[in-house]
Amino acid sequence: MKHRGRHRRRRRGAALRAVLAGTALALTAAATMISASQATVAGSPGALTPLTSSSDTAPLRLQEDLVPAPDLDRLASSMGHPVGVDAVLRTADRALREGAACSAGDRATLPVDPAPRRAWCWDPADAATPGWRPASVTTSGDADDDGMWGPHRVILAGWSHASGTGSAAERGLARVAFVDADDPARPVYRWVLLVVPVDGGRDYRGLASRISGMVWYQGKLLVTTETGSDRALYVYDMHRIQRTTVDSPAIGRVPGGWSADGYDYVMPAVGSYRAQGGRCAGSGRTAVCPGTLSLDRTTAPDSLVAGEWTSPDGERRARLWRYAFSKDPARGGLLATDTAGRADPVEVYRTKASGVRGVLSYRKAGAPRSSWYVGRLPGSGAGHGGLWRQDTEAAKAARCGSDLSHHCWAQGAGSLSYWQETGDVWSLSDRMLFSVPLDTLDRSLG
Repeated sequence: MKHRGRHRRRRRGAALRAVLAGTALALTAAATMISASQATVAGSPGALTPLTSSSDTAPLRLQEDLVPAPDLDRLASSMGHPVGVDAVLRTADRALREGAACSAGDRATLPVDPAPRRAWCWDPADAATPGWRPASVTTSGDADDDGMWGPHRVILAGWSHASGTGSAAERGLARVAFVDADDPARPVYRWVLLVVPVDGGRDYRGLASRISGMVWYQGKLLVTTETGSDRALYVYDMHRIQRTTVDSPAIGRVPGGWSADGYDYVMPAVGSYRAQGGRCAGSGRTAVCPGTLSLDRTTAPDSLVAGEWTSPDGERRARLWRYAFSKDPARGGLLATDTAGRADPVEVYRTKASGVRGVLSYRKAGAPRSSWYVGRLPGSGAGHGGLWRQDTEAAKAARCGSDLSHHCWAQGAGSLSYWQETGDVWSLSDRMLFSVPLDTLDRSLG
């Protein structure tokens, strides 16, 4: 059972910050090796514009749809007793490498300014697998404000498989790396495949969607979906991770047991949130759905922050918004809904930014308003992106290189996650997992 405590681990948090700081200089040196040649200076996305009319907020309404408990119990009974996060971490079979041990090509994908405090590259077997790419991150700092899940510090990184590459069995799947970060010098991880129960819990299928955003809050994991579905989010339960029993390319029930394309663990969805405006992806897209997610603990109640995906080369500008989490203890990790199960946004903005791949909202003590940190892909879709801090008054970004470009953030950057206990913002490039202290990030933004 999760043991909660808000303040008793603050000294441990300070010790962890000291350990992490030991690699900052090495990573700063690595960052200077990155070419100063950048794309054309990105235009400022300007101040955020609040959107309050029903025509702006209604398309963001979500309808909750929970999997019936008997279906989940039927699946668990057939597969065996569910296991927890601790069991996954105990069997970790992959190792992350610290920045200095990573290739020059890996390190070149890190932010130029600010330089990361901690950076890891993935096991070579995973980094070299065709089609699989990381795009989303969340941590036990999101799950609980003491930064712990049981006795562990954990980072989750969501990877998706491009549908047109690799083996037929893997195409379009989504998996999560459960990273044991208890020892920052020797992080290890294990894969868990995301699946969806079907046939009343008598079987499951793979989640065929790219997960560009995810948040681990209390015992739930919320992930974005964007592959021809009218579902904006899927919900997973950290207490319902299941072991597979058969090693085969199939996914689901097979002769002799349960298989998941060679993965030893699966996590079945326990619910979803449908976009009431229609489909979230594909040629029939009619709804505005989250493309990236993060958690904001500075609101009351805590809130799920979302950003809309728009093409970095297009004219359409993105919306940023938030949903409140439920305060009902029986609904831990689920969104606040009305009696009809509908979740409405509690705050909506428009930004002039496009190509948004990460969004984070945070209000410092005594500040008059929240700051929104928005990570963007470059207009060409290649090279380093930019990271802007916006509010309703202005927008600021770091400048780097000989041409003082705004393209200072990571290459192929993914989502953002703030670990309150340590003060670090976590994100990913297309080849590395890294963190930057929020204070350092703010100083680089002016």
